[in-house]
Amino acid sequence: MPLDSHAKRFLQRVAATNPASPLELSVRDRRAALEQLLRIASRAEEVESIAERAVPGAEGPLQVRIYTPLHASEALLPGLIYFHGGGLVAGSLDSHDPICRALSNASGCRVIAIDYRLAPEARFPAAVEDGCAAARWVAQHLEDFGVEPERLGVCGDSAGATLAAVVSQSVGATGEVAFALQFLLCPILDFGACTDSRQRYGEGYFLDAQTLAHDLMHYLGPDADPADPRVSPLRAARFEHMPPTCIHTAEFDPLRDEGEAYAHRLRSAGVRVSYRCHPGMIHLFYGLGALIPYAAEAFRLMGTDIRAQLAQ
Repeated sequence: MPLDSHAKRFLQRVAATNPASPLELSVRDRRAALEQLLRIASRAEEVESIAERAVPGAEGPLQVRIYTPLHASEALLPGLIYFHGGGLVAGSLDSHDPICRALSNASGCRVIAIDYRLAPEARFPAAVEDGCAAARWVAQHLEDFGVEPERLGVCGDSAGATLAAVVSQSVGATGEVAFALQFLLCPILDFGACTDSRQRYGEGYFLDAQTLAHDLMHYLGPDADPADPRVSPLRAARFEHMPPTCIHTAEFDPLRDEGEAYAHRLRSAGVRVSYRCHPGMIHLFYGLGALIPYAAEAFRLMGTDIRAQLAQ
């Protein structure tokens, strides 16, 4: 399909501002730009309730925000541990609040958003360690979070989906946490990928190769290896013990092909997978609902796929 007309208009507006090269941005500027964009371009749905608490992280408490979907009538609901996007250097509970609201309402799940540590203040593997620690804690205290036994999933968007996949491989596939589902939204799955979609859409389609390089540089530092499966989960050796999985990508996203490749690897390992590519869409379209109306339909489809997997 052609590029969605609203997405095209958004890209034209971005280009008209003549933005600085991502490689020239400070981390502070990167964070401020993402926060401002999502504040302006997203739509915050009403939910039944939002609660805040802290859980133990790898090196201290982590803030957690719990979303209960609108009109929820049950004390216990399916749950989704959620990690926000932002290249593992940007993003926050506040920036991705509208995404969590929409995801909770669409899926009927309690969404448990984790405020993990960011680089460069806390470089790899800090985010992975926080994600694993939070997942273990939530799984051990499901009733405290209002989550049904055996119906806990893990999810994230963009680099948050990277983290969700790594957490799933680290504590899910090993049996420490029995995830019922992983849901990956426009995930980064191989930081060293040279796919057709990265080459076609690596410039001029919002998420570009320079932004990915900027974030990876700050996340890894000088010593870590981008091929480490805890960085690039598509490079893991085995996938047999992964939970049922939903993967959603966007047609004009440079990350599209690695999301599809991950779905293929999981299926080949015997994992139940649903894969959907949103036509005409760009990276982060789901967070731009005030500018790209299709985002509302996309969340409906996400909810349909999540519900279907959890029902099995």
